[in-house]
Amino acid sequence: MVKSESLSLPVFRSRSMGMVLPLFSLRSGRGWGVGEYPDLVECARWAKSGAFSWILTLPLLEPSPGQESPYAACSFFALDPMYIAIDEVEEFRAMGGRDALSPDEAKALIALEGKQRVDHGGVRWLKMRALRRCFECFESLPKDHPRKQAFLRFEAEESSWLETYAIFRALKEVYPQSWRVWPPEIRAPQPRAISAFTATHSAEIRFRKYVQFLAFSQLRAARAALHKEKVALFGDEPFLVAEDSAEVWGRKQLFRFDATVGAPPDAFSEDGQEWGLPPYRWDRLKEQGYALFVERVRHVSRLYDGVRIDHVVGLYRTYHRPIDGSPHYFFPGKEEEQLAQGEAVLQAFLSSGIEVLAEDLGVIPPFVRRSLEGLKIPGYRVFRWEKEGNRYRDPSEYPHLSVATTGTHDTETLAEWWEGLSEAEREQVLEIPSLAGIRDAPGASKRFGAFWLSEEVWQAMMRALIRSQSCAVLLPIHDVLGLRERVNRPNTLGPHNWSTRLPWVLSALAEDAIVQARMRFLEEEARAGGRSNPEAAARAKA
Repeated sequence: MVKSESLSLPVFRSRSMGMVLPLFSLRSGRGWGVGEYPDLVECARWAKSGAFSWILTLPLLEPSPGQESPYAACSFFALDPMYIAIDEVEEFRAMGGRDALSPDEAKALIALEGKQRVDHGGVRWLKMRALRRCFECFESLPKDHPRKQAFLRFEAEESSWLETYAIFRALKEVYPQSWRVWPPEIRAPQPRAISAFTATHSAEIRFRKYVQFLAFSQLRAARAALHKEKVALFGDEPFLVAEDSAEVWGRKQLFRFDATVGAPPDAFSEDGQEWGLPPYRWDRLKEQGYALFVERVRHVSRLYDGVRIDHVVGLYRTYHRPIDGSPHYFFPGKEEEQLAQGEAVLQAFLSSGIEVLAEDLGVIPPFVRRSLEGLKIPGYRVFRWEKEGNRYRDPSEYPHLSVATTGTHDTETLAEWWEGLSEAEREQVLEIPSLAGIRDAPGASKRFGAFWLSEEVWQAMMRALIRSQSCAVLLPIHDVLGLRERVNRPNTLGPHNWSTRLPWVLSALAEDAIVQARMRFLEEEARAGGRSNPEAAARAKA
C-alpha cells in the first residue's frame, strides 16, 4: 500500500488556482470506457501547465447499487471499483493482460472506450468480470507473498468499516433488493445469522475487500505521484449516503426513516429538491460526540490533502421532507442549536489538518456564512449568481475568504450559460467593470441571431476571476476547455447525468494548439494575478 503524507500547499492561505476533474470524464486512450485513478496524475501534469496547483474530484465513493450519482453512495468509506485501472493490477498482468479477455469481452471493451458517454452498467459488468479473475489469481498466491501481506495491512488499517461494507455488498449479491425487504434476521442483523452468512459467503466477502484494496492502492499511488508534481489532491465529501447503503443498514440507530432529506424552495426550484436520502439522528450523533464524522474525517485525511464539504448548510440544519406528507421543516429548529451543531462537526474536519472548502450554495442563512467566516472556511462565489438585484457583482469585490468559480457540476457549463442569456441579461453582465472592455468583442453581442462564447469573452471572464480578491479560483475542466455538455441536471434521473466524457484523450490536451493557447493564457494571468504555481512560473521564465 502506497502511503502519502499531506502536501504542504497553503491553498487557502495564499492565492491559488484549482481545477475540478470529474474522474469519469477523463479519457486516457487506454481506459475501459471511463477515467481511472492513475489518470488523475496525467491530467494534473497538464493542469499544472496552466498554473493549477490543486485538483478537486467529485466524490470517488462507490454508488449504491442501481445508482450512478456519486452523491448517493453505498458507503461513506468504500471507493468506486469502476475507477480501478485493470491494466495496472498485478494479477491481471500475471494472467496475460488484455490477451486473457474472451472475444466477447474484448469486443465490449472496444465498444465502451469508443462511446461518447460513460456506459456505467457496461463498464461495471466488464470490470467486475476481470476483477473476479484477478481475485482468483490473488488467492492462489502463497500466504507470505508481499501482495498478501499488503492486503492484510490494508484490512487492519480499514477495519472500522471494511468488514461491514464487505458483508453488505456480499448480501446484495444474494438479496439484490433493498435491505428493507431482506429476511428479518438479516434486515436487523442478528449475530448468529451474520456469522452463518459470512461462513457460507466468505469468498465473496474477501473479494469485496480485495477490490477495495486495489482501489485504495491506486488512489494513494496517484496522490503520491501528484505530490511529486507539487499538486494537491482534494476530495468531495457528500452530505449523506443512500438509504440502501452499508452505513444505514449497519448503523440504523444513527438515521431516521420517517422523512427524506432535500433542499428548500429557491429561485431555481419552486418546490425545492427531493434527494430521497435518510436524515441523520442528530441527537444520537451528538451523544456519541459526532463519532461518525470524526471517523469520516480521519478517513478522508488519509486519502486527500483537502476536502470540499458538500451541502455544508445541512450540517447546521437539515431540511426534512416527512414521508406522510406533513409540512417540511428544518432540524434542529432553533438557530443557537443549529450553530452549535454545525460548528461542532466542522471543528472535526478542521482538526484533521487538511484544507476545507464549504459548498455554501442555495438557501444559506446569514448566520451560517458568519460562522464559516469565523472558522476561516472559504465558501463559493459563483460568477453567474453573484448579483445584487439586477447588478452583477464585480469579482474584484469578492471577499478574500472565498473561492471564485464559473460554475459547479450542477450548473450549465460557462459556454451554455453565456449562449443562453437574453440580451437584457447579457447587458447586465457587460456592465461589470472587469468586463467592460469586451462589449464590442466577438461573442459579446448578438450576431446573426445568436450568441457564442468567443475566445475574447472567455479570456475576459477568466481574467476577471483570476484577478479577483478571492483567495482561490476553482475552474471546472469543462469550462477551461469551453465545452457545452453539463455534468448533472439536478432533480432529474437518466443517462444524461454523470456520464459526460471529454472529446480528447489526455495526451491530446498537451498537443492541441487551441487548448495549449488557453493554458498559456491562464498561466500568464495567474502570474499577473499573483496565483502562479511556482514551478510553472519558473518554467515560463526559463
